[in-house]
Amino acid sequence: MLSSSLSPQNGTWTELFFLLLILVAALYLGYYWACVPQRPQLVTGSRFLAFLEQHCPITVETFYPTLWCFEGRLQTIFRALLQPRLLVPYRSEVLQTPDGGQLLLDWAGQYDSSQYPDPATQPIVLLLPGLTGSSQETYILHLVDQALRDGYRVVVFNNRSCRGEELLTHRTFCASNTEDLETVVNHIKHCYSQAPLLAVGISLGGILVLNHLARMGQAAGLVAALTLSTCWDSFETTSSLETPLNKLLFNQHLTAGLCQIVDRNRKVMEKVVNVDFVIQARTIRQFDERYTAVAFGYKDCVAYYQAASPRTKVGAIQIPVLCLNAADDPFSPVHALPLQAAKQSPHVALLITAQGGHIGFLEGLLPWKHCYMSRLLHQYAKAIFQHPAELLGLGAPSPSEGGKS
Repeated sequence: MLSSSLSPQNGTWTELFFLLLILVAALYLGYYWACVPQRPQLVTGSRFLAFLEQHCPITVETFYPTLWCFEGRLQTIFRALLQPRLLVPYRSEVLQTPDGGQLLLDWAGQYDSSQYPDPATQPIVLLLPGLTGSSQETYILHLVDQALRDGYRVVVFNNRSCRGEELLTHRTFCASNTEDLETVVNHIKHCYSQAPLLAVGISLGGILVLNHLARMGQAAGLVAALTLSTCWDSFETTSSLETPLNKLLFNQHLTAGLCQIVDRNRKVMEKVVNVDFVIQARTIRQFDERYTAVAFGYKDCVAYYQAASPRTKVGAIQIPVLCLNAADDPFSPVHALPLQAAKQSPHVALLITAQGGHIGFLEGLLPWKHCYMSRLLHQYAKAIFQHPAELLGLGAPSPSEGGKS
């Protein structure tokens, strides 16, 4: 008798629950379709703008981030969790550096490429991973896979000790020092002097690419470059990563990886730094104060961050470079992007999506099958390698310079 009297009430609550669930889902979907998918903002000089609009249409197409994780931090986290680890057959090469150190290059290539049958002129894509990253990162493996499917030869530049190899000197890597990148570029050009070379830098790798371009000008050894989730201002990046949630989610994990490299190479590190003090660092700023600034000869962390930030060097870049950033990147606040400098630059293009996080850019309902970064690499590399003559005229005077959004 008691159970029968409660059944109608239970049925009513169930109906109300499902009605509420449908209402919430409808509101969520309505918000997504009304506010989330947007065309990226493309900012550069008029000639480069026209080149990208014609040959790289993804730069002006609407970006549809994954429906159920479009927020920046979620994009950043879920990319690392969801992207499958692809199998790439690397051939490793140890490269000696002028200062007595060593680094590891991982090569992958199709030596019978139908698109480029002449190995001497087969285009090369040089990939530079992010902080403490290597050729084994999932985002690197997916970019390598895309480049291989497009018929290119690929080489991944692993920063010193990031693939587990022993350090021979006390120096690892820092965002302002591009000597190792210059050594790698010269080595590739020595081996394949006729092959066009495109550099693709991700996060820290992007900073290195931009600083290399600014330092070397037209002698950079590249036909073009692409950067993904580059942090343009080191001061803004460290401040953003020190907010409570970002510190918990990202900063402490990255700092721990940096400290592991120092601790693993304690013997050579003890010559210049107090290793026990360094590995007590809990933020990237603390690590840079205790190790990076000291090891690379800077007065302090402020001087290092000033030298490392490519935000102030846009005018010195004379090689075409397309730079993808998300406005909700927890590592690189949108206000740190050099919009005004890019508008006046014939060679630097900023591609800014509203969502995407840091090295995220997940799209589609099943984001492990779709990758905006891979699609961008596919179109941009094809444009660069198939239309080299158009790139030569980017720096020529034009009636007007501007940007488009």
